Amino acid sequence: MLRAHNFSAGPGALPRSVLEQTQQAVIELPETGLSVLGMSHRSAWFERVLDETERNLRELLHVPASYRVLFMQGGATLQFAILPMLFLARGGFAEYLDTGYWSAKSIAEARRFGDIRVPWSGAAQGYDRLPKASELTLSESAKYFHYVSNETVEGLQFHDLRGLSGVPRVCDLSSDFLARPTTVSDFALLYAHAQKNLGPAGVTVVIVHESVLEKIPEGLPTMLDYRRYVETKSIYNTPPVFAVYVTLLVTRWLRDEIGGLEAMEQRNAAKALRLYRAIAESREFYRSSILPRDRSLMNVTFQLSSPERARHFVAAAEARGLHGLAGHRARGGVRASLYNAVELESVDALADFMTEYALG
Repeated sequence: MLRAHNFSAGPGALPRSVLEQTQQAVIELPETGLSVLGMSHRSAWFERVLDETERNLRELLHVPASYRVLFMQGGATLQFAILPMLFLARGGFAEYLDTGYWSAKSIAEARRFGDIRVPWSGAAQGYDRLPKASELTLSESAKYFHYVSNETVEGLQFHDLRGLSGVPRVCDLSSDFLARPTTVSDFALLYAHAQKNLGPAGVTVVIVHESVLEKIPEGLPTMLDYRRYVETKSIYNTPPVFAVYVTLLVTRWLRDEIGGLEAMEQRNAAKALRLYRAIAESREFYRSSILPRDRSLMNVTFQLSSPERARHFVAAAEARGLHGLAGHRARGGVRASLYNAVELESVDALADFMTEYALG
């Protein structure tokens, strides 16, 4: 049978070798003889899983010793609330860039807990570009500066660093985490949920500098206090054992089969180039409203002549084994997510279909 191609924005594709190991682990882990779905989070086996997953992440990202790696739950959405509760408990304000659907969500949530200021918003122009560095007037008095590295709905991605060196940078990397090298020391805190490049939904990775932990106010709910995760090695309560285990397998795949994040970035760039070329060569049959310099390597979005035509395209593509191409409900159109595990052969299959469809 023809293997289906998965372009879903999330949960996204997982590497074939990881799926095969996961399939076996659901039945019986080689190390324990038990199903991973029934393994205790208090077992020595899971402690080793957590240790190696953290070790692999530190190796892949070159995480300095002054940072802590936490495994949490609640996705990026929970982090939207934790951040202002943590940084703004003693007053002051934070600055957020409003660059798309998910950054707007983070701003709305943060405003429940503190003074949030937005030095730049792309809402008025339909989120079709990101701000140039020269367009940003940022305050050195902000408690922290927050942005989303890759907007999955619109197909926008920052390809350079933003923020002031004297203000703690906080970044949501949920949809391009481990897709390219990241200089962790540029940030006070990074977070990413696992349903794009990292693994199945259920676990959220937080990488936080020790200086942030030292400033956490007393009185936060226990499950929202990063210090509890440090003290308990992310096992304060029952963690998502299955999701963390698959994340471990993904980090091994990146390290051993891909060869690191530099190699992963090259693969991702080649995939995106192939698809953007197909759009350009269609002579406006497919149209991208995103400014080329800001186009995402993870989520390629484009429109057809009408919403009805886009729906027909998505249905015809699915009949050919090309799944997950419907655009987000907030934007419509078509969206092809090219996360790490999506192979170039899948992108070639989509690009060939696009050419065939355009020719009628």
